[in-house]
Amino acid sequence: MKYRRFGKTNWQLSEVGYGMWGMAGWTGSDLDEVHRALRRSVELGCNFFDTAWGYGAGKSEAILGELVRDYPDRKLYTATKIPPKNWKWPSRREFSLDDCFPPEHLEEYVTASLKNAGLPSFDLMQFHTWEDHWLQDDRWYHKLSDLKSQGLFSVIGISQNRWEPWNGIEAVKSGLIDAVQVIYNIFDQNPEDGLFPACLKHDVGVIARVPFDEGTLTGTLTKSSTWPKEDWRSTYFVPENLHASVERAEALRPVVPPGMTMAEMALRFTLSEPTVGTVIPGMRSLRNVEANMACSDAGPLSAELRQQLAQHRWVRQPTSWSQ
Repeated sequence: MKYRRFGKTNWQLSEVGYGMWGMAGWTGSDLDEVHRALRRSVELGCNFFDTAWGYGAGKSEAILGELVRDYPDRKLYTATKIPPKNWKWPSRREFSLDDCFPPEHLEEYVTASLKNAGLPSFDLMQFHTWEDHWLQDDRWYHKLSDLKSQGLFSVIGISQNRWEPWNGIEAVKSGLIDAVQVIYNIFDQNPEDGLFPACLKHDVGVIARVPFDEGTLTGTLTKSSTWPKEDWRSTYFVPENLHASVERAEALRPVVPPGMTMAEMALRFTLSEPTVGTVIPGMRSLRNVEANMACSDAGPLSAELRQQLAQHRWVRQPTSWSQ
């Protein structure tokens, strides 16, 4: 495992971190396997774990807390997210701070997340949705600064809405946040245009999420893939999205190098961007943990392959199903 400096925090994070949504919000999770996978990731050098209150109403946070207690002699960086008060993903322009993150709501859920995890503090506390116009109402910053001064977390970050990497650049420029979490993968290359240069200039750490495009870039989905109703993917992969995603994944097959899987190519694409501090694939099995962690040692893709993959950029706009 290789490590990268995470912006002005100066943390040294594992290039491959751990996204903990799937183990609480997707069907097909075996809790025993999840625990083994998490512990295997630590053995392989992973030291960054990203969760949220919204992942199973605290279930994922509890799993993370247990993991941290199992490794008292290792520094494992913990990140969670405060859910919006109106429970709407993604955020919309008309939502106000009071709709989503009024000060009393921030305090309530910071406290709740710590209780769920059984931890005295988190390293990173993030907004689970974001609107740049909330910068005009600084009550959120004063409240989080107060909670931070109490030692409840170390730094503040935002998790950007799906397919809106532009909506957060002003937050980066403000100097009020230390980290941004954004979707970045072979299809979603738009953060390269404005967000990444801003983060580099202002020394803000970047967490890249959804490197496999919710599974499309593993090359295993088909136009007939289905999920149980209670699984989030059943509402995300509506036919309009599933069919288009599978077609674009199929178009990638000719450029996958011999001996490499599409999933490895996708993860190494994200790691090839030097602005990225860590990438957080969702992992629920030992097999996936070992394959994904190995991508750090494998290194970045060749410049020639990256140039080919640049042609597969897919510019998408948020819709009713893209929560």
